Amino acid sequence: MLLHFTKMHGLGNDFMVVDLVTQRARLDNAEVRRLADRRFGIGFDQLLVVEPPRNPDMDFRYRIYNADGSEVENCGNGARCFARFVLDKRLTHKHQIRVETAGGPLTLDVHNDNQISVDMGAPRFAPQALPFDAPDEQLTYRLDVDGQSHEISIASMGNPHAVLIVDSTEQAPVERLGPAIEGHPRFPRRVNVGFMQVISPGEIRLRVYERGSGETLACGTGACAAVACGIRRGLLTSPVKVHLAGGSLKIDWDGGDSHLIMTGPAERVYDGRVALR
Repeated sequence: MLLHFTKMHGLGNDFMVVDLVTQRARLDNAEVRRLADRRFGIGFDQLLVVEPPRNPDMDFRYRIYNADGSEVENCGNGARCFARFVLDKRLTHKHQIRVETAGGPLTLDVHNDNQISVDMGAPRFAPQALPFDAPDEQLTYRLDVDGQSHEISIASMGNPHAVLIVDSTEQAPVERLGPAIEGHPRFPRRVNVGFMQVISPGEIRLRVYERGSGETLACGTGACAAVACGIRRGLLTSPVKVHLAGGSLKIDWDGGDSHLIMTGPAERVYDGRVALR
């Protein structure tokens, strides 16, 4: 069968977006991996799937698959693309869209300037929220990796994040430490790893090694987690501009149980059809 899809990106974090409201398809792990291949398939960091909601109070169900075929709880850059997609495809006429995800509900607001704000909910810092193997909640933790001890902060944005502060994102050992921390045994479900350089209380640079995808040009939930950890540690004050390789995001968070708001762009690249096996 032929599957209609749209290729999109949020700051270079690229997605294949599929409408399973008006068409039907079964996408197993092997099919997702085949489609994700950048030489023999479509190529993407994540596959985003639009489905009818199970909860009548929601507008859609939002599902996210990594390039390795694993399903994950949340993707902030993907959420902005999701909002742009359902409007462009006339699946809704709302400019405030509520979606259910494996990590909890999200509210998406589409502005007239092509900027999209996502209410990401309140960040969670308890080890069991990720999960992370630690006896109690702390501001920072020591993590032993290949015989060296590293200081990390942790946060859940519906998906798990570890954040390291570095002097320079350009010099950060992302290729070495990223996969080592992602699969560290203290993170039983693996983890996304952020390398944060603090420029000022209102500005950071960030690189993210994403669970199941490797380093990407941008990671929305990674930006949210880094800012939340930085504010909690007294290093940052809201709002914070986050510079990623693919562009910049604005993150607003008042601390505590308040909801974190991420704002940034979403772009359509092309529409296509692909034959499924």
